[in-house]
Amino acid sequence: MPETVTVNGEPRAAAGRSVAELVVDMGLPADGRGVAVAIGGEVVARGTWPSRALVAGELVEVLVAMQGG
Repeated sequence: MPETVTVNGEPRAAAGRSVAELVVDMGLPADGRGVAVAIGGEVVARGTWPSRALVAGELVEVLVAMQGG
């Protein structure tokens, strides 16, 4: 079984992949527009997404800006 990270409260087989790959796998824009990612409660700068590998057991939050209100 692949090692998992927890993304928005759900386990996901993404350990070893980059933050950028995770964002695309989630169907979000590859350029990250309107998307924010935090790992362990710390925001990950968009410019580091391609090189930031996810580690098994990490808690990841992916937030998407929504229009309206």
